Amino acid sequence: MSQSDNDRHEIRQLVENWALWRDAGDWDRFATLWHPRGGWMSATWFQGSATDFIKASREGFEKGVSILHFLGGHTADIVGDRAVAQTKMTINQRASIDGVEVDVVCTGRFYDFLARHEGRWTLVRRQPVYEKDRLDVVDPASSLTLDPHLLNRFPTGYRHLAYLQTKAGFTVKQGLPGLTGTAVEQLYAEGKQWLTQA
Repeated sequence: MSQSDNDRHEIRQLVENWALWRDAGDWDRFATLWHPRGGWMSATWFQGSATDFIKASREGFEKGVSILHFLGGHTADIVGDRAVAQTKMTINQRASIDGVEVDVVCTGRFYDFLARHEGRWTLVRRQPVYEKDRLDVVDPASSLTLDPHLLNRFPTGYRHLAYLQTKAGFTVKQGLPGLTGTAVEQLYAEGKQWLTQA
């Protein structure tokens, strides 16, 4: 296997381990995926250091917060000891809204900034790109009416996810990257800059 193929394999494995170890609550192994000098995680409900993200995720997991991740296609641009990877994903969160149990599925991409540290790839920054989402009532016999004012506060790419998380007590960040727009264009520019500094 060439070095390039080996790098791509390791990066893909890191991305898969992130989803599996986080969703399973395997916090010790999950912590090994991040760059030791400080990774950064951005999400609808959280923006901060990897250490704080692990702590917040663990606390939510132990309280029964149900957020699962599923992965699809993957690509990585690698320059020396730096890389930018994109992985198709869905975020699936189950919770109750106004006493009605629902599932929200949000489809998008993980946009990852990576660096090789002591011979292995580590995650420096993760920024999801939120492309579209939907909300389904778990029990088809139940019905739910959403507050249009609250729903329309958020971009189309993650408005249902933001609605559910806001109702659950989270503070949801506005203006996160979607399929198009200035936020995702800025993210792409930052990815190019990351690689040119390699």
